[in-house]
Amino acid sequence: MRVQDMVGKIGRHRVPVALALLAVAVAAALVLPSLGKPDKIAGKPGGPDRPVPVVVAQAARKDVPIYLDALGTVQAYNTVTVRSRVDGELVEVLFKEGQDVKAGDVLAQIDPRTYRAQYQQAQAARDKDFAQLEAARRDLARYVSLGDRVTGQSVDTQRALVRQLEATVRLDEAAISNAKTMLSYTVITAPIDGRAGIRLVDRGNQVRASDATGLVTLTQVQPISVIFTLPQQSLPAITDRLREDGRLSVLALRPETRALVDTGELELVDNQIDQTTGTIKLKAVMPNAERRLWPGGFVNVRLLLSVRQGGLVIPSPAVQRGPQGSYVFVVKPDRTVEMRPVAVATVEADQVLLDAGVEEGETVVVDGVAKLAQGSRVVFGGEAGGGKGNGGPGKEPEGRGAAQ
Repeated sequence: MRVQDMVGKIGRHRVPVALALLAVAVAAALVLPSLGKPDKIAGKPGGPDRPVPVVVAQAARKDVPIYLDALGTVQAYNTVTVRSRVDGELVEVLFKEGQDVKAGDVLAQIDPRTYRAQYQQAQAARDKDFAQLEAARRDLARYVSLGDRVTGQSVDTQRALVRQLEATVRLDEAAISNAKTMLSYTVITAPIDGRAGIRLVDRGNQVRASDATGLVTLTQVQPISVIFTLPQQSLPAITDRLREDGRLSVLALRPETRALVDTGELELVDNQIDQTTGTIKLKAVMPNAERRLWPGGFVNVRLLLSVRQGGLVIPSPAVQRGPQGSYVFVVKPDRTVEMRPVAVATVEADQVLLDAGVEEGETVVVDGVAKLAQGSRVVFGGEAGGGKGNGGPGKEPEGRGAAQ
């Protein structure tokens, strides 16, 4: 009985093990036949015979402007802090804050009574000394007419007195000129054309020539200046262009929208390079006719260095960056692609100007590059801009080097 019981127990445990082994065998039979077979899933790229759908464009020639980009700061063309040159009470303010003024416009009036009195005193002193001079001259003429009846010493003394009084009169004239100038300083005028800022002193206050704040600040905003910096490596190209043309155009753009604000000319290249940053400072002048530029603001600056006539361009998405530099995928006549290195001259908007690597009329891949490798087959599935765009369903690219 004991042996039979043991056999029964062993039989009961073997049934689940057998079922598990049977399940493993069935799964292996289903999976193993599919191993090692090529990927035949419809629509999945990368198969050895499946072309990759791409968008292509042809390299074309066109005139391409070459810019140097920088960040600029707008500054007033001229800035003047208007101060009083004399001490006194500010009795009148004749401008409004934010007003446009012309050179010579009266801005304020200082109490002139003290300075007018000084001017009149100087005139009176001159008149008194001039009367004495006239009397001395008459006496000298009388002494000379008497001849030997008057000693030579008397004549010399009288002549010296005349010269002394003449010097006194000249001194009085200078005092009158100084007093007149001081009196004129009581009328404060605008030294430049500009826009008045915030009034810094109100009517009735005592102002002095030593005051540091002044009465108001005038800024000239038409024209206006834009200061920007460029790397020192750009300096030789800039100076060469200035020697050739004498002038370079500068564009001011809004930082937020890149919209054109104004166009001016390069006026100044600074006389030294900043050694801490390795940059050179430049100054452009803009007419600012519509006053879109304001002192203290920031703008994006584009210095037009030159225009490449008939430059070879392709769409910028076609250029890829790798460990060995920039490259593109060029479509060959057999609809396979070749990975080719290119030399990029500049990137302008959505186009790339090339120095070498692609010939005019050759077709490059613009979209779908991520799925390509050297020798991949392609099919055209759209149209791309930049140069001559080609592609699109059922369309073949045209031109030399295009897929046939």
